[in-house]
Amino acid sequence: MSQPMYMIGVDIGTTSTKSVLFEENGTVVAKADEGYPLFTPTASIAEQDPDQIFRAVIHTLKSVIMQSGANADQIMFVSFSSAMHSVIAVDAEGKPLTRCITWGDNRSAAWSERLKHEFGGHHIYLRTGTPIHPMSPLPKLMWLRHDMESLFNRTSKFISIKEYVFARLFGEYVIDYSIASATGMFNLTKLDWDEEALALAGITRDRLSQPVPTTHAMQGMNLVFAEELGLDGSTPFIVGASDGVLSNLGVNAIEPGVVAATIGTSGAIRTVVDKPVTDPKGRTFCYALTDKLWVIGGAVNNGGMLLRWARDEFAAAEVETAKRLGIDAYDLLMQIVSQVRPGADGLLFHPYLTGERAPLWNSNARGSFFGLTMHHRKEHLIRSVLEGVIFNLYTVLLAMEENIGRPTKIQATGGFARSPLWRQMMADIFDQEVVVPESFESSCLGAVVLGLYATDRVDSLNVVSKMVGATHVHHPIKANAEVYHQLLPIYIRLARQLETEYEAIAKFQQQYAQS
Repeated sequence: MSQPMYMIGVDIGTTSTKSVLFEENGTVVAKADEGYPLFTPTASIAEQDPDQIFRAVIHTLKSVIMQSGANADQIMFVSFSSAMHSVIAVDAEGKPLTRCITWGDNRSAAWSERLKHEFGGHHIYLRTGTPIHPMSPLPKLMWLRHDMESLFNRTSKFISIKEYVFARLFGEYVIDYSIASATGMFNLTKLDWDEEALALAGITRDRLSQPVPTTHAMQGMNLVFAEELGLDGSTPFIVGASDGVLSNLGVNAIEPGVVAATIGTSGAIRTVVDKPVTDPKGRTFCYALTDKLWVIGGAVNNGGMLLRWARDEFAAAEVETAKRLGIDAYDLLMQIVSQVRPGADGLLFHPYLTGERAPLWNSNARGSFFGLTMHHRKEHLIRSVLEGVIFNLYTVLLAMEENIGRPTKIQATGGFARSPLWRQMMADIFDQEVVVPESFESSCLGAVVLGLYATDRVDSLNVVSKMVGATHVHHPIKANAEVYHQLLPIYIRLARQLETEYEAIAKFQQQYAQS
């Protein structure tokens, strides 16, 4: 009897790294997760320690291999997913000169605005697919170049966290097309660095990594790490792609018209197309999945973390009650919120507590409740928070629909999918059927499906359809959908009309914080 063969997907996320070991048919055998802190000494800074993240990759890989009892020759490959938009400055020896500057770091906001209004940022977006926003590495490099000149000049290369991991493991600097397409400096049609963007960043291509397809395999791992992991140095490591595009693959949202909607800490909505597509109004991104498939959509800053905020700020009594009853506080909150009618009796919430990416791409945006009356209680506020998160995602979908038409299917994933009430809100606000795939390990599953394709074990990414089942299906409730249709135009008009006020209040808050 032949021994079983396994594949490992690694997802380097913003809050933790996860490794999942699968059988070849997609069955999960073992998984491990290791978190790390986000350093936020000010409201504008969001950094992480790249060496902590590297050790998390090693520890979780080692853990799943040990859990499974697999031998080195049973591991077909290891394939990677990673968060986007990170920047690490390294010296000639590959040692970090900075922490990992994450997508949430806002110190390049002023340069992002200048890029948008003075340096032809929209034309660069149309070529590169990355909206002009402080999350993007391009304005980050412009900020480092002008505001941290000494550090900038000492830097040998500017790399992402995945590039750092692969450089440590293999001694080479490579960047996959997917992560590259999220830098704001990668020309989507040429599949190469964009010369005009590099000039604005003040760098030449030798200060960046070599772009490679997402299916690119690395072999010859540093023997010290191979020995620690219990792997053969020749085990293929597939460079892989970004977490967002692999999440689409991992939930089988790769056919035309199928949209993946994700709400975890933040959120995103995405669909796959067969050629690069950018938005004339600059509202959506376009990132590579392979050299023939592209993912368009939008990511939002504010997702499930706002339910945690609402719990902490409005529901201390309910949290204590849940403890006494021995139930989950969120379950109790959902029971209370379910007693409030859809639309929260005319209370709207704009969820921009940490600025916003899609569809506004405005780091100055701020959250607000609108329509508040003496009639409203805290359960209304909490329901409006839940609805506001979905409303915001839906506005991103509306922008996408202008370019791709109405979706044929919505696949919903993320922590929010554990709540039947929140899932039903999505079906009602979107006014479409919402399907929740069985797998919660979507980015890791997407990574290994890409790995199967990269190693010629399958001839199509559609093999994922055999690995993903459906756990829940929600149909829109007509009466609820009609309520939301009345509120949506008000929700959209408010965000547009408050744009000047967002800038004014953000400026006041920044000045007040410094006083």
